[in-house]
Amino acid sequence: MTALLLFFVILAGLTVAVWFTYNSLIVAKTRIEESWSGIDVQLKRRADLIPNLVETVKGYAKHEKEVFENVTKARSAMLSAKSLNEKASADNALTGALKSLFALAENYPDLKASDNFKELQDELSDTENKIAYARQFYNSNVLDFNTKLKVFPTVVIANMLKFKETDFFKAEEAEKKEVSVKF
Repeated sequence: MTALLLFFVILAGLTVAVWFTYNSLIVAKTRIEESWSGIDVQLKRRADLIPNLVETVKGYAKHEKEVFENVTKARSAMLSAKSLNEKASADNALTGALKSLFALAENYPDLKASDNFKELQDELSDTENKIAYARQFYNSNVLDFNTKLKVFPTVVIANMLKFKETDFFKAEEAEKKEVSVKF
């Protein structure tokens, strides 16, 4: 009788341990999804600001068609990207195109003095800061989740339930290079 009771106590303990471990993995995975959503929201905000910025610069630099086309293509690629890797790549392309746009603006003193351009530039700068924070928050959640997948006893349960590591949001090599754009 006591052996049977001991068996059920151990079985109940293991069941509770698996239950809590599974729930902690689901919570961690959900945090990753929520933090990715934060990145997505900020990328959308930036994409929404770009047409206004492009139109403002176009008025001053009508002959710089290639720069505007590159920004427009990069924005379209960003909006149509589906996976994390596609969005990261499109984000990097859009960042490069925006750098070219701001470098172009350097050549037009009247544009740099325009209140509309300054306001858009401030909004974009604020959005870039929010994107950087959202990426950092996402990567922190990925770190927590991936660490849970590697520590005992969670690793055993995670492997049984087929949980897989999640990729970090990484900058491409071009993003890591120093950029000197003056405003």
